[in-house]
Amino acid sequence: MEAFYTLQGEGQHSGKAAYFIRLGGCEVGCHWCDVKESWDASLHPRHSITSIVDGALQYPGRLAVVTGGEPLMYNLDELTAALQRAGFKTNIETSGVYPFTGHWDWVCFSPKKFKTPHPDIYQNAHELKAIIYNKSDFDFAEEHASQVSGDCALLLQPEWSKQQVMLPLIIDYIKDNPKWKMSLQTHKFMNIP
Repeated sequence: MEAFYTLQGEGQHSGKAAYFIRLGGCEVGCHWCDVKESWDASLHPRHSITSIVDGALQYPGRLAVVTGGEPLMYNLDELTAALQRAGFKTNIETSGVYPFTGHWDWVCFSPKKFKTPHPDIYQNAHELKAIIYNKSDFDFAEEHASQVSGDCALLLQPEWSKQQVMLPLIIDYIKDNPKWKMSLQTHKFMNIP
């Protein structure tokens, strides 16, 4: 769908320079999604792996973040191998609802209530980022935290439109459950993509 160079705005790698590769196509259907224009893959042109990597090489940062949409709709083995051969660290942001593919240095798994994750995501996740839209999402987060490895980073992130309401609850929850960390959408505060 698009590619751009910016700072990673959320999660464990927040603040790092990153080249984002946003793939079109998503069937998860989060009502709060801020890139709903990515959902219909047919609306976006196809690009060769070479052209994607060449685009990334135009910038000095060597972190490539593949996102969507839902990137695991596609087999990402060749794309990630090409990025790594070109010297990039490869990160993915995924809801994990499709079988796991690709060669990743970091896997951000952000499960959604709207579609059940594929079981193989749990063993591959380096980071579990749970979006907190309402109070029941804390139980949802804990359900998924119980299935990832013990060294997986656990992050709670307020859904942007509910931030004023949910942020104080998340702060209290983390203070009571210190295995969790806060994730904020800092790119929105900085008004960058």
